[in-house]
Amino acid sequence: MRFVRYVAALAAIVLIWWILSALFGGGNILPDPVQAFSAFGASLGTPMFWNHLAASSGRVLLSMALAWAAAFPLGIVMGSSRKVDAWLAPFVFVTYPVPKIVLLPVVLLLFGLGNLSKVLLISLILGYQVLVAVRDGVANLNPRYLDSVRSLGAGRLDLFREVLVPAALPHGFTALRLGTGTSVAVLFFVESFATTRGLGYLIMDAWGRLDYRDMFVGILGMSLLGAALFEAVNGLEHVLCRWRRARIR
Repeated sequence: MRFVRYVAALAAIVLIWWILSALFGGGNILPDPVQAFSAFGASLGTPMFWNHLAASSGRVLLSMALAWAAAFPLGIVMGSSRKVDAWLAPFVFVTYPVPKIVLLPVVLLLFGLGNLSKVLLISLILGYQVLVAVRDGVANLNPRYLDSVRSLGAGRLDLFREVLVPAALPHGFTALRLGTGTSVAVLFFVESFATTRGLGYLIMDAWGRLDYRDMFVGILGMSLLGAALFEAVNGLEHVLCRWRRARIR
């Protein structure tokens, strides 16, 4: 049933795309789906496309891993410790509304024009989302769960492993799943500057050359990358949060 809904949604998108293509130049400005998918299929046989895809995939995967590694444990600590939260929460919630993308020139100045600055910026944006979601999820945990585990003689490590981490995982995965779209959007932006590899570069380079079919090759590639990341996070949550499925049944 889920597959059928996906197919129906894709069919609707293709139909709207076809109508817009007919309205705006009949394929000269906005290629129709057949032209775009034909160009995309042809690009799959070229090393150039796979080099761009590998560069973009590596950047966004590393960014997501760094964001999770830093923000997930910090969110648990803030949510479970009032003292730590009292010191860190004001800093987090004062800086959270600031659009981190405006820091791109500063990050480029501090860390150079290579991959490090791009990865750090994406990690910073995604990390805030994970941190806030995990912190709030743990802070709102019913104290009776902690008390029941303590009554069995559990120590701090047991509480962390058996209660806090399972309570935080669903919130963390929700933030990570929602953040995949943000991560890919920021990836496109940072790959528009000072780089010659990546799907974002491919899109902007083709746009500058007025090669709209190549531009849609990059757009489709980046769209599929975002969809693959979204489903990969779904799969991780499915594996690591098995108790949620058992509870729903």
